[in-house]
Amino acid sequence: MTKKIETNFDYNEEIKKCRTIDDVMGKNGLIQRLVKDVLENILEAEMEEHLGRKKYQRSDDNDAEAKNYRNGYSSKNIRSSFGDVDLDIPRDRKAEFEPQIIKKYETICNELDKKIISLYGKGMSTSDIQAEIEDLYGITISSSMISKITDKVLATAAEWQNRALDSVYPIIYLDTIYFKVRSNGKIVSKAVYICLGYTMEGYKDILGIWIDEAEAAKFWLGICNDLKNRGVKEILIACIDGLKGLPQAIKTVFPSVNIQTCIVHQIRNSIKYIASKDQKAFMKDLKEVYRAPTEELALAQLDNLKEIWGGKYGIVIDSWYNNWDNLSTYFQFSSNIRRIIYTTNVLEGFNRQVRKFTKVRVIYPTDEALNKCVYLATMEIMEKWTQPVHGWSNTLAELTATFEDQLKDILA
Repeated sequence: MTKKIETNFDYNEEIKKCRTIDDVMGKNGLIQRLVKDVLENILEAEMEEHLGRKKYQRSDDNDAEAKNYRNGYSSKNIRSSFGDVDLDIPRDRKAEFEPQIIKKYETICNELDKKIISLYGKGMSTSDIQAEIEDLYGITISSSMISKITDKVLATAAEWQNRALDSVYPIIYLDTIYFKVRSNGKIVSKAVYICLGYTMEGYKDILGIWIDEAEAAKFWLGICNDLKNRGVKEILIACIDGLKGLPQAIKTVFPSVNIQTCIVHQIRNSIKYIASKDQKAFMKDLKEVYRAPTEELALAQLDNLKEIWGGKYGIVIDSWYNNWDNLSTYFQFSSNIRRIIYTTNVLEGFNRQVRKFTKVRVIYPTDEALNKCVYLATMEIMEKWTQPVHGWSNTLAELTATFEDQLKDILA
């Protein structure tokens, strides 16, 4: 049963004294004094429960050694969203009292923690956060305190990173973005590996974030194994940006996966080697390849492209032939699925949003600081992912029909 809080705080008299909004919500205002009064009364109630008797009630226990008594008060300053609050914390003689409403070493209330973490997650710099908290609540927060508060999300981030995943993801996208991080006295470029997947219900989800010094096939293999260890049994289509070593890595862990290399990136890589005077004509002929209605016609158009341009740009066209197995996967599907898988734009869009949240931090002091920022940015972005992809029911019907053999045991 909730204990009724007794108070000497005369609300009516205090309200009569208020003339401005600052008198109510400002420093030493009504709300701040009310918070102090309520918290101190809760602490008194907790002490009564701890001792098993009310404040001035004598104990019936005759064993003097077993008795425990009140032992005055200690002062504590709590920083809250209502400003600084000075509290008198009751003590007991045996120092066994552990307050619950205000933990022993707690000096920042959870609400203010959440506000600071939210501002940090939205990409604000430490100095901007300090100014915002000062402006809102009249509280001065040090840079080290902001770092200490935001470090609290690391445990949550680790729990999220290791959470169980679905058994099947119809479509996933894999890519990396790079950040500068201090390491052993040097500034190095660290790769943040990101995997975005569509669930069977058609919702976007970030399956994981991994950090390493450089993009490598061995690390990609570790990521694929991590996905498998967290419960993923089948991936139908993996969309990638020509990432070195990734096709082999994902095929090793998920042998039946279909790889689709991003057509847009293949086009960009091709056009870099075409003389500006030829680009318009070359692109017109290249469109006949990747916009073809069938793979057979696409290959015929690629042969035609080589016949016209092979003498000048043979290496560029050979790149299409060499990567054709992974470039042509989308031809086996309807236009609805082709639109989803022929490019990694959905993940690139996510990456751009991450950059917006992290752009104020040019160099990160540690991998943990980078992980913290990317995780918080991810949580901010994913809050808006509340709807499945448009037309998903038709997409899923086509995928389940196409990959019936792969799914029959898992979905049975």
